[in-house]
Amino acid sequence: MLFTDTYTTIQAASQGEYKDKGSKFIGYAFPINTEEDVKELLQKIKSEHHAAAHHCYAYVLGAQKQIQKSNDDREPNNSAGKPILRSIVSKDLTNTLVIVVRYFGGKLLGVPGLITAYGEAANEALNKADVTEKIVCEYYKISGDYTHENEVYKAYKLYGAKLIEQNYHENQFNGIFEIRKSKADLLLTYLKEKRLFEITFITEK
Repeated sequence: MLFTDTYTTIQAASQGEYKDKGSKFIGYAFPINTEEDVKELLQKIKSEHHAAAHHCYAYVLGAQKQIQKSNDDREPNNSAGKPILRSIVSKDLTNTLVIVVRYFGGKLLGVPGLITAYGEAANEALNKADVTEKIVCEYYKISGDYTHENEVYKAYKLYGAKLIEQNYHENQFNGIFEIRKSKADLLLTYLKEKRLFEITFITEK
């Protein structure tokens, strides 16, 4: 698979609904960044819909969609969580959580019916969401003699880096910069060849 430093996700929470044989399936889609977000949002929905029969969900995390999980919440195996997950994946989304709440209507739908219902409720929620493309960036600390500071600014401009924070101590400057992942190696090579700065990777977002 070719490397990409962009991904698509949803901009804000959205909601959709599907009904079958008296059962109501309410889908909620959320943008997320961590699995802790999943726990918090799931607890929120469970509190709001404490009388519902099931709270099934699925989510995808990571720029390369490396984390994909689903939960059937006591529905038959793979009849709820997997259809929700397929809906997220089919739309090429990541950093996205979908929770589908079911209010039981008194009639059994069977596994095929459940697969359709949960998938459609998820689709209804996601179809109403605004999709956005995001860029994967890396963050670095950099320090050096302030007399060489202009070299750093030149590098930022050359490779499209963004200065996040800058401070000074005696004759030293310390900064934090953001750089698009696909350009990070080029910028780091440029700076390291100067042999003037100390650079430390912080995180990726």
